[in-house]
Amino acid sequence: MLSARSLFQEIVDDDDAFQLFCSIAASGESQGGWENARIAALVPEGMRDLAPKITRHGADEDKHGRIFQALLRKRGLPAVRVPPETDYTMLLERRGIGLAHEKLRGEQPLTEEDVVVYLAHSRVTEQRAADQMEMLVRYFGEHPEVGRAVRMISHDEDNHLAYCHEELLRLARAGHGPTIHRVLRESALAEISVYRDVSLAVMDHMGRLLRWPAPKAAALAAGIRAMYAYERFCGWHRMIDLRVPQRRDALGGPPAPAPGFV
Repeated sequence: MLSARSLFQEIVDDDDAFQLFCSIAASGESQGGWENARIAALVPEGMRDLAPKITRHGADEDKHGRIFQALLRKRGLPAVRVPPETDYTMLLERRGIGLAHEKLRGEQPLTEEDVVVYLAHSRVTEQRAADQMEMLVRYFGEHPEVGRAVRMISHDEDNHLAYCHEELLRLARAGHGPTIHRVLRESALAEISVYRDVSLAVMDHMGRLLRWPAPKAAALAAGIRAMYAYERFCGWHRMIDLRVPQRRDALGGPPAPAPGFV
């Protein structure tokens, strides 16, 4: 029977599949760390109060990348090249979602609208990350090899999502509501499409590594496309709502340590 639990178990149990999974995850998290660090450095003067939280966000993402790298080291596995068709961050940038890396590599301060775009884009992508980690905690939170890692990362992703909600609500009250609404909608519709494409690409690579029979690979691809159809019809709306989070000032302190990993 196909299930998220059984699929991830197959990945964890196979060195080659686990190596690719952790390499993709580590690369994406490290990229997010760099992006947040650059955004924090370029925040406009009138929004400098956000810089420590953006820095904390980036430090968390860097930590997650190191956690995935540590999982590889514990098995004696090196990281492998990330196939470009599985690079979620780069594919989103090519769709014009978020802040362009060319802008982040420069020294010109960002505008207030740039920061609003960053936060709205992050609200969408952090929803995806929080949902994925919640699923992994549900199925593998007590796993002897990966359980502690997924619990730690899930806690951080929940903090990131709470931070995005809180700051976007504050900026909406300050008059940025129309921009926030527009960017949230554009980001969500692009994200579900990119997530579908990346999921199909990852499953294609995993299928070859794990030697899945054609019917199994076809069933998984059909499931991914069905999920996209649901999200395109109505599911994307949950990625753009804003509500007061239970966790307030979630990124108001230093990043939590990760003993045993980094």
